[in-house]
Amino acid sequence: METRHKKIRSKALELLENNLNGVRYSELVRMISEEFPEIPINTVHGAVWDIDRQFPDKVYKPARGIFRLVKFKDIEIKEEKKETGVETKLKEESFYKPFADWLVNETEEATKAIPLGGNKFKDKWGTPDVIGIRESRKSDIIKIPTEIISAEIKTDSTNLITAFGQACSYKLFSNMVYLVVPKQSSEADISRLDSLCLIFGIGLILFDATDVNDPKFEIRVRPLKHTPDIFYTNEYLKLIEKELFG
Repeated sequence: METRHKKIRSKALELLENNLNGVRYSELVRMISEEFPEIPINTVHGAVWDIDRQFPDKVYKPARGIFRLVKFKDIEIKEEKKETGVETKLKEESFYKPFADWLVNETEEATKAIPLGGNKFKDKWGTPDVIGIRESRKSDIIKIPTEIISAEIKTDSTNLITAFGQACSYKLFSNMVYLVVPKQSSEADISRLDSLCLIFGIGLILFDATDVNDPKFEIRVRPLKHTPDIFYTNEYLKLIEKELFG
């Protein structure tokens, strides 16, 4: 007679067979529970959490918390490029102002934020897509030093490594930095960015790159404040002083 654990693991392998890019652990548990509602959820967890160790020749983890069949490993790069590139006619610039407004109105991380992009800073280190400031209001009893918030926004999920590098460079002159990427990106890429952003203190935001009217910006990792190099902060902000402080 087939045991519950064997039944659950067989179903897990079947589900992974139908998901080329792999399945996140929590999603795998949910799908199995829907198939076998009579089995306690804790039993499902107990049978699935180490399935890559139970079947090392069949299952591996391409990223933390994601299970994938080993036989799909050789076609990983080809398939991910095909499936994770967000096909949209919306221009990246279309999301600059919505994110600037979100920084001010939703997170209240900035008292003012403006779309930037292009080559405004005129050097190879790049220009943030959105830049903002946080200043004390006249009504505030305790005043804080002016803080600079920068953001790199990408609608093309095939260039996330480049986007992360650009976001890192903004820490040179910013107190906080955000990397804003499509939620349609692959789970493996998002998982890696999640870890990198935690390590480097960069905020990670996911959004719907197909809907400029309602991008649904979602905080995945909060940024850590740090002290930038004031020389470079002043050098860059002189170029946008009127727009940002006017």
